[in-house]
Amino acid sequence: MRFKDGHLLGLEYADKEDIELILKTATSFREVLERPIKKVPTLQGKTVVNLFFEPSTRTRISFELAEKRLSADSINFSSTNSSVKKGETLLDTARNIEAMKIDMVVIRHQSPGAANFLAGNLGANIINAGDGAHEHPTQALLDMMTILEKHESIEGLNVAIIGDISHSRVALSNIHGLLKMGANVTLCGPATMIPREIEKLGVDVCYHVDDVLGKVDVINILRIQLERQEGGLFPSLREYHNYFGITRARLDKLSKPITIMHPGPINRGVEISSDVADSEHSLILNQVTNGVAIRMAVLYLLAGGENINA
Repeated sequence: MRFKDGHLLGLEYADKEDIELILKTATSFREVLERPIKKVPTLQGKTVVNLFFEPSTRTRISFELAEKRLSADSINFSSTNSSVKKGETLLDTARNIEAMKIDMVVIRHQSPGAANFLAGNLGANIINAGDGAHEHPTQALLDMMTILEKHESIEGLNVAIIGDISHSRVALSNIHGLLKMGANVTLCGPATMIPREIEKLGVDVCYHVDDVLGKVDVINILRIQLERQEGGLFPSLREYHNYFGITRARLDKLSKPITIMHPGPINRGVEISSDVADSEHSLILNQVTNGVAIRMAVLYLLAGGENINA
């Protein structure tokens, strides 16, 4: 199957059927990653450019591995060592790369809508690897895959997203994806980090983390973006940890264990304590592994794949 528009720009635009197809395909690729030889020839002859205008570790490496596991030719672009430094525009950069006969572009950019802009101007398949504070669809997909490994279904599941909602592309993609899959979603964080009227998306909002923890099955803890601390969104990191940090003491008060997730990078001792991040209920490293499988699935499906000849 091929996605309707040939791109993955965000989960706002995806149907439930699209999400289910990606998750099912990723499950098959997850099995490939457990083999001694972790490579299949499904994208042999395809060329993918990783166009990263923002720093990235997990996402970039995950996409690179996914491309290599599928036998695609992978090219990495960094704006710090490119003609962008000389004033070249995003469109000119992308068009010059496309003129080299590439098939797909994975883009991370600081501007919301950058992936959509490329999709409207290039003939290649575009995958959004994060555009500003807008969306990060493959992260939300790997989060949902990880949830499904622990819980039989997302339908009816109570999920809390805790932290800096306003500046998080992970939060928005998770909201769109989880709601389409039938979850009940609650957002929790300081009032300065919760967008106004976000309840219109169909989520609940709570400003007291202890009121949320006892009512949910899964918590996805967002990174506190330290680079934004100068904006005065909360008085101090210590105060944030006291009021919103997920600690063992908080979890020990609950009547049942809950699933712990975090998209990374983790600020240990701020939004989550080390003993929680490394606990038996933490699926943080599972998320990282599933990220490769999800990105393999997206690349494969956008290339027109139907059956996995693994």
